Amino acid sequence: MKILEVTNVDFSLAHFLLPLMRELRARGHEVVGVCADGPLLMQPRAEGFRIVPLPLARSLSLLAQARALLALLRLIRAERPDLVHAHMPISGLLARLAARLCGVGIIAYTCHGFLFNQPGSRPRRVAALVLEWLAGRITDRYFTVSMAEADDARRLRIHPNPVAVGNGRNPAVFRPDPTARAAVRRDLGVPEQQVVIVAVSRLVRHKGYPELLDAMAAVPDAELWVVGSRLPSDHGDDLEAHFTASWLGPRLRRLGYRDDIAALLAAADIFVLPSHFEGLPMSVIEAMLSGLPVVASDISGPREQVEDGQTGLLVPPGSPQLLAAALASLAGDAALRARMGEAGRARAMLLYDEARIVARTASLLTDTLTVRLPARHSSA
Repeated sequence: MKILEVTNVDFSLAHFLLPLMRELRARGHEVVGVCADGPLLMQPRAEGFRIVPLPLARSLSLLAQARALLALLRLIRAERPDLVHAHMPISGLLARLAARLCGVGIIAYTCHGFLFNQPGSRPRRVAALVLEWLAGRITDRYFTVSMAEADDARRLRIHPNPVAVGNGRNPAVFRPDPTARAAVRRDLGVPEQQVVIVAVSRLVRHKGYPELLDAMAAVPDAELWVVGSRLPSDHGDDLEAHFTASWLGPRLRRLGYRDDIAALLAAADIFVLPSHFEGLPMSVIEAMLSGLPVVASDISGPREQVEDGQTGLLVPPGSPQLLAAALASLAGDAALRARMGEAGRARAMLLYDEARIVARTASLLTDTLTVRLPARHSSA
């Protein structure tokens, strides 16, 4: 079976799609990646995957999206895939529409978060819901990464049979690692007894960094490592002014985009993600597998992952005071951190093992029992 895996940018393909692409190829399928070009495509290309760069844009520009749709139509007609598997709201909509117009036998979509659940104007959220509903009509296999999104898709009649497939990471990579911990702390000049709080994400407003920087003022015995960067395609306010204005001084370390996330997590003591909205964040899974207690916003996604009071603490989004209290309670109690970290790893091993997640997703994708008949496309 020839499969096109379509997403928006190189970050999404490299961080979210690549494990599934490996699994599908191991099962004998021809897998082609499709997204906007970028430096993070070096890894999948080095692994032998063919990646086709297209002008897919994270933009509401009608001209940009028309250009993207035409490029997808040309590609699908040339490649003649058996299955198109689309990801992310805008690229997912365009890829499914192009696949429908080209008569592709199986059209699949994985929802990594609904735009209508994100902050924004009511007209924008209504438009996003309508587009999701329309796209659901031309989708054979509808997946979500969280159970809450599957419930939304069913309740709002976006699709009659949404399946929550989850997210996963490799527990052999993300794990407690005393050797890596010692090496990272030595390289950064951080003593073993120093409590380290780590945040790993793109540097965008909805990840809650202004609140986190404010909260750290009330956690004087800990330092904060911020790991990540802002993508060229990210929207919204730049956070540089917030970081520059922070008075944390040497207690704030901005480590930028890193390839050694597993080692950095092993070197930290607490993971924090004070987001305003999420799908099912990979970073939380990585932290849990690494044996870290997680402090996260009490929102869809993290609410499924974190057992409040058992594997971490959940706080209302946008509340620096409550975020500070949660971080301080963990920073001051090593035994509590250890108990929650152990419980979190056990939970992640049970629910978020990458091998099981991608194997199940691959099976759901490639089961040919429900392939639509070509005649259904005769009028497209």
